[in-house]
Order: sequence, then structure tokens, then C-alpha cells
Amino acid sequence: MERTLVLIKPDGVMRNLVGKIISRFEDAGLKIIGMKMIWTDEEFARKHYRDDLDVRYKEVFKKYGKSVRNELVKYLKEGPVIAFVLEGVDAINVTRKITGGTYPNESLPGTIRGDFAHISKNYANSKDILVRNLIHASGNKEDAEIEVPLWFNQKELHSYKTVHDLICLC
Repeated sequence: MERTLVLIKPDGVMRNLVGKIISRFEDAGLKIIGMKMIWTDEEFARKHYRDDLDVRYKEVFKKYGKSVRNELVKYLKEGPVIAFVLEGVDAINVTRKITGGTYPNESLPGTIRGDFAHISKNYANSKDILVRNLIHASGNKEDAEIEVPLWFNQKELHSYKTVHDLICLC
């Protein structure tokens, strides 16, 4: 069983997409073991968008510099964030597939970003604006191991059986 962090970013909350987004993960058989709404501050947002981010952000930071990190921090602070931890078999990979690619215009229909996020990377770059892509999901096991404890303490994570657990007797 794996655990992964998912954040519904401020634009997802403000657009009233929380229920639609959460149902995608539940429909896939992933279990929510912790959830809360948080309005992040500067310090916390910088801990999330840390300097040693996975390769997805390293390439962007290398090309565009600290301004991208600053914009991501600002984005995370724009409004409340719904944070939750998912647990399940291959949870990180399944969650990333449901989420879709980082850039909405490169995400397949049927993914959260492909269905609900609208701005393209090229348009955003031409207007010098940040791509608001609704959601964050841990990129890999190493990120999940850092992100889950950043957002949740052990007392906020719960163990219980779902119908899927009872059927497969995993």
C-alpha cells in the first residue's frame, strides 16, 4: 500500500470542483485517510515548493529561475487549499494518471486537468502568467514521503476498511 498527497489548489476550490475531483479518486478505489482545508502562508508554501523538488520542477526552475517558485508560492496562497492523503495499491501512479499532465493542454480528456483546467503552457508563457492547473499530486515515492508529513501529522491520518478492502481481502 502506498500513500500520496493531493492538494486541490485555490482555483479548484474557488471553482467549486472539490466534490468532482475527490470522486475521481474514490471511484478508482483509492482511500482518503486524511483531509483538511488550509489557507497556506508564505513560509508553509515555500516548504511545499522546496528547492529540492523533483525533476518536473527542476527543469522549469532552471529555465525560468526563482520567479517560477515565487509564482507557485503566490498561487498556493491565493485561497484555501483542500489537502488529502490517499492510500491504495500503486496509489502514487494511479493518482498521477487521474490527475493528468502538469499542463492542462497536454492532459488527456478524462483526467482532472484534461477535463477541468483550461490554460495552455504556450498561452501562459506568451502572457507571462502561471498555468493554474487545479491540483497537485506527489510526483513519486520520495516526494510523497516528504509531502505527506509536511501537511499531516500521524494523528490526522486514519486507518479503516473500505468495501474494496473487504472484497479483495488485501
